[in-house]
Amino acid sequence: KTFWWVVKKKSTENYKGVPYITTFLSTSLWTFYGIMNPYGLLVVTVNGAGAIFQLIYVILFLVYAPKDKKVKTAKLVAILDVGFLGAVIAVTLLAFHGTMRLTFVGIICAGLTIGMYASPLSVMRTVIKTKSVEYMPFLLSFFLFLNAGVWSAYALLVKDIYIGVPNAIGFILGSAQLILYLMYNNKKSAEAIEEEEEEEGGGGSAHLVKGGIEMHSVEDNLTNRSLNKWKSLPKPNFSRQHSMQKIIKTLSLTPYELQSSWPLH
Repeated sequence: KTFWWVVKKKSTENYKGVPYITTFLSTSLWTFYGIMNPYGLLVVTVNGAGAIFQLIYVILFLVYAPKDKKVKTAKLVAILDVGFLGAVIAVTLLAFHGTMRLTFVGIICAGLTIGMYASPLSVMRTVIKTKSVEYMPFLLSFFLFLNAGVWSAYALLVKDIYIGVPNAIGFILGSAQLILYLMYNNKKSAEAIEEEEEEEGGGGSAHLVKGGIEMHSVEDNLTNRSLNKWKSLPKPNFSRQHSMQKIIKTLSLTPYELQSSWPLH
């Protein structure tokens, strides 16, 4: 499911490539361990299939990763999945004999399996920091947990310490991942919350500006109407205006001035 979305979006976004690289290395070495073990048929078939899947995931990650991340991932693949894997196989076949081969490869496989289960710790730190499980796929965490539990039970039955110890540790780390998933599954990341707040804030500001512009336009329209109405009023007649001024002037005279202004008969 994770890589289906990667192919669909044509980007690995913030997904980490380390879990797939280490898992590919681990499954490849476990396949080699099963080949040397007389009773390792189940180990060979399961880990052989796992190695094929992980190889596909690593290739897809290299194809769709950003340029800077692609370079770092390619270097890690060259160091671990090519150089280290080839060196272990060569040393095992050339430097050891008999049961020592199984012991040597078993110790290395156990250490790498612990590293495989511990590799999502960086993602767990991101989950705690962002309070979001967006980049911690549930299915990957669940099946790592389930895988570790089943192989731990298998190791107890066949009394294989190289399988039992790392898977017991993986069972504990897988449980921690599921607990984190339950804690932060319904919570949004800090970046998503900030984006929503910015969108809401921007929308509110735009609404206020738009409202201010509309109110300003209404006020301008009312003012223009008042001016036009005042301009459209009929102009007073000159003779009427002169008569009104004469009446007002007459009313403002004192009795003495009024009497002196009357005409003599």
